[in-house]
Amino acid sequence: MEKFALERNGSTLILHISEELDHHLAVQVSRTVDTQIEKGSIKVLIFDFSGMTFMDSSGIGMVMGRYRKMNFLGGQTYVTGIGEGVDRIFTMSGLYRIIPKYEERIEQ
Repeated sequence: MEKFALERNGSTLILHISEELDHHLAVQVSRTVDTQIEKGSIKVLIFDFSGMTFMDSSGIGMVMGRYRKMNFLGGQTYVTGIGEGVDRIFTMSGLYRIIPKYEERIEQ
């Protein structure tokens, strides 16, 4: 199974990540998502973390970097499918102060 997948629905880009988000995967995901954002017309970026079991500090950096890019371009970013372990990381890192969490995926 792929560790991550992208889904595009109009101007919404959905990133699905399963299992673990470590440094190696964070670099791969960053490049792939940035390429899609830079192609233009992405207004909403959704991180769907359903099935993700682990995220380290490089995952936080990956999320922050994509948030900054979307914010700079006037877009929105949010997360969904957050499990208990990842929720704790988002809370402790303060990511929820800038990136909203939704229980269900809501497409704009």
